[in-house]
Amino acid sequence: MSEPMLKTPLDMFHEREKNHPNRVFLRQPLNGQWHEYTWGEAGRQARRMAQVLHDLGCQKGDRVAILSKNCAHWIMADLAIMMAGCVSVPLYPTQQADSIEYVLQHSETKVIFVGKLDEGPKMEPGIPASVKRIRFPYPDPMQAEHDWKELVENGPGLTGQYRPDPDDLASIIYTSGTTGFPKGVMHSFRTIAHAAMGYRQTFDCSPEDRFFSYLPLSHVAERVLVEMNGIYCGATISFAESLDTFAQNLRDVAPTAFFSVPRLWKKFQQGILEKVPQEKLDRLLAIPVVSGLIKRKIRKGLGLHKCRSIGSGAAPIAPSLQAWYQKIGIDILEGYGLTENFAYATANRIGKNRIGTVGAAQPHTEVNIAENGEIWIKNKAAMLGYYKDPASTAEVLFDGAIRTGDMGEIDADGCLKITGRIKEIFKTDTGKYVAPAPIENHFLADNPYIEQLCITGNTLPSPVALCVLTESARKQPQELILKEFSESLLRLNKKLDKHERINRCILIHEDWTVDGGMMTPTLKVKRHQVEAKYRHVISKAMLADQPIVYEHHLPQ
Repeated sequence: MSEPMLKTPLDMFHEREKNHPNRVFLRQPLNGQWHEYTWGEAGRQARRMAQVLHDLGCQKGDRVAILSKNCAHWIMADLAIMMAGCVSVPLYPTQQADSIEYVLQHSETKVIFVGKLDEGPKMEPGIPASVKRIRFPYPDPMQAEHDWKELVENGPGLTGQYRPDPDDLASIIYTSGTTGFPKGVMHSFRTIAHAAMGYRQTFDCSPEDRFFSYLPLSHVAERVLVEMNGIYCGATISFAESLDTFAQNLRDVAPTAFFSVPRLWKKFQQGILEKVPQEKLDRLLAIPVVSGLIKRKIRKGLGLHKCRSIGSGAAPIAPSLQAWYQKIGIDILEGYGLTENFAYATANRIGKNRIGTVGAAQPHTEVNIAENGEIWIKNKAAMLGYYKDPASTAEVLFDGAIRTGDMGEIDADGCLKITGRIKEIFKTDTGKYVAPAPIENHFLADNPYIEQLCITGNTLPSPVALCVLTESARKQPQELILKEFSESLLRLNKKLDKHERINRCILIHEDWTVDGGMMTPTLKVKRHQVEAKYRHVISKAMLADQPIVYEHHLPQ
């Protein structure tokens, strides 16, 4: 299959702006009202802001950051940065002040766009005084020298159409990371375009599609699947106003394509089961006439009744959760990629969903398994390298391929299965290695009361499971939960090799959160932080008489 002619995001935006200036591109809810921006209006505001960046002293290659929750102005700011010849540095809207300061100083950022933030004052100390601020037109307490609305209304926009060299640096994306300082992943217009054009081939989106954006645009998955996919296929992108309005906004939009992460798919499941308990749902789905009605009602209640493509990524989803959704008519397609290849590696396709795998290689991509079981991905979306870190670059990039750090295997149909992460494998005091990811998937599949899970056991006699209970489990009598976990643990251990069997389950009431430092902004468990926090709890649990213990029952 030959590759199509490369077009950068700006090439595609200029085409949409020229050919369909009055078609709606972005839809932003504010105070319950939808505000629409056509391709023409988005271009006008982006050009004006590109001129502002030049007026503030930004030259080609200078770094400009974006710190905001998803909104129409996030994407217009990104376009403005590209039009000005600058390099975007996206920041997570939940990022801590010290992390913000590190990224801005490491990247040598000159200007930052600040916008929709829940805790702006807490983040403000992380922005050095030398970095000039432009504030988006949303209610927000963060101070800024310049205001987007005023700037857009007063002054000319950049003239002409800036067309970058495809090999110019376009963005430095700092990995959320589960350990250590984030690394700045450098992507050019070519690497971004390769990923965007590949996804367009895979999912065949069109201008008639509607996307709903709420996962952080600072993460490559949302950026390529929503922002870039929207620009390349000409779709309309709508946003959530807030967490409180999320469900209603989603129903209002009724997207045709929807991407989420496993934690939220679990939340959606819990919401459904609170209204219709599993036993009742099973009975209704067993009745042919009623089954179709129930499935349609659930999909419409979620706002997914118009969806033809539904995806999950950023972290592994339990196959049992996918199978549960399939029974109610929602086929979740899992994909796989890294920041280092702009989230472009493998994907399940519509009508070809292999649960338990992350699908086959995307167009123009090679997937290989090294001798040590590590997954290597090779395509033209591979990063240029880590900013100011040639040593780490050399460890990950080899002959154009990305050494992922993940372990996997490829089945007879060419679908990739992730079996664990090399750095997460631990050794018990028996001297045998344990890969936690497959065990966690088995446990999550068997036990509906687990919200979050981390299996650990380095230097311990046997593995230990730290289980955050679901909200519904916390309301149940403790005797019932202890009984359910005991039975679930017996079933699990029968499936495992002797050295893998769980010796203790510690039941936890407190959620692991991004703010608490236990989760990355993409809702992956920070395994090392969790292990460090519960080290003493684990030691006490090992002395308990029972295999299942509540954390708050242990001596303090």
